[in-house]
Amino acid sequence: MKRLLVPLAALGLSAATLSLPAAAAPTWVSDPLAPKAADAYSNASFWLDANGAALKKATQYRLDAKDVPKLVRPQTQTADGKPGMTAPTGAKPVATKAKNVNLPKTIGKVFFLDRKGDYRYCSATSIQSTHRNLVATAGHCVYEHGEDVFAKWVFVPGYHQGKAPYGVYAGAYAFTAYDLDTYDDYDGDFAFVAVHNGFRLAGEKKVTFREFKAWQGDKWVKPHEITAAEYAKCQLDLGECWSEGKDTPADKVGPDFPSAVLEKEEVDAKTYKDAKIGKGNGFKLGEPVTVPVTKAEHDAYKGLGTKAVDKRGNHTITTYYIQKWVKPGTSRKYYMPEFVIGLAKDAGRLGDVVGGQGIAWNQPMNQQVTVFGYPSAPHPDGDRPFTGTTPKWCSGKTGTKTYQVNTFKVETHQVLKCSMTGGADGGPWLLRYDNNKRTGYVNGVTSLFHDQDGNDRIDFISSAYFDGEVADVYNKANYTATKSVVGPNGELPS
Repeated sequence: MKRLLVPLAALGLSAATLSLPAAAAPTWVSDPLAPKAADAYSNASFWLDANGAALKKATQYRLDAKDVPKLVRPQTQTADGKPGMTAPTGAKPVATKAKNVNLPKTIGKVFFLDRKGDYRYCSATSIQSTHRNLVATAGHCVYEHGEDVFAKWVFVPGYHQGKAPYGVYAGAYAFTAYDLDTYDDYDGDFAFVAVHNGFRLAGEKKVTFREFKAWQGDKWVKPHEITAAEYAKCQLDLGECWSEGKDTPADKVGPDFPSAVLEKEEVDAKTYKDAKIGKGNGFKLGEPVTVPVTKAEHDAYKGLGTKAVDKRGNHTITTYYIQKWVKPGTSRKYYMPEFVIGLAKDAGRLGDVVGGQGIAWNQPMNQQVTVFGYPSAPHPDGDRPFTGTTPKWCSGKTGTKTYQVNTFKVETHQVLKCSMTGGADGGPWLLRYDNNKRTGYVNGVTSLFHDQDGNDRIDFISSAYFDGEVADVYNKANYTATKSVVGPNGELPS
């Protein structure tokens, strides 16, 4: 669904509004990311897969531009109404004598898949909202070329070297300016995303095969070694157990042969389907087992099983086994399958966990701001001083005028002298940053990077000017309610 120009009631939003300038009548757009709990669960668990391997794999999102754009034709920005602010929340002063800037808990990375399926990230921050669930970032970090929203979009506050210390927050609804969504106009390169409650992994639990099949979350099968006596008992009931020998291949015999043991033999889906039910060589051994895998594991798999991708982009492999009865060897171990489900834990609302920055609009130019982000892209000359694994910052006064940028249809961007590179896009520009409280007011988000002196080094960054239109889009996002994506026992909500 695209460009949902719908009334508040249709989204279940409150009719309450911020105090906005009477002259401001912007058009806003809302798009669903993953409103359903099951889809949000899938998105969050995708990025937590394999101890954060997916998070580490993501690279900064590259804009579709051949050259670094330049700032041109400075002009005086006229606010479209009275200045306004919404205060930050969840901030507790921390006494410090540190000369450096203290990093706020609210900043982090947003992760998503682009249309090629590549793992990408941008920077972002939690901001204050009615339901404590809102993220501010660049519009191009949510909307691909002003068209469809990105897949598997999540926010990880406090991201540090592949870790998600406060959980993963799956996006539910995205809000941006109509001109960005429709015309890819970077004067509206900002977005607010309402996210579901945080998601954390909380260990695993052994379950029955029936429970395993019914579980909609993460699950896998582990081989569990058993004794020969346990194997014998399992064999009498034709349970899902098998043996493995490390000696010379055993002769195949019938199941009634004295001391015969059962090995499992993997086959393709057709062979399994055609196999008989019961006890004998070539008969079915248990039910097919479907387990979730990463995209890399899915693509690399060359076995006899069946690969599949569901509508949410989850990758699975289903394996099939038949019975193989053999004489026992001198070196043999016995196994039975252990069905395991992955449990998740609700981490709570974003703003309750890390707080939320304030937001400001129609502010005068030439004010002190502190900008945060996760830069990682090289400078145009190829030098790469940043890794993207830890947050960085710039501080200074914005320009006295706004600028046009020939690329991306920009007419009014505010600018700051700063050498952060790509990956920092989406990071907040904070007015009145309190180094003890670690809070301020978001008055911009990094949009573009510029080489003004032509030495192939980024020396300026720019942001959309936050005016009444931005405030109006924020107002629409502010009242969006979201939910927990896991139940009290780590299960998916019904």
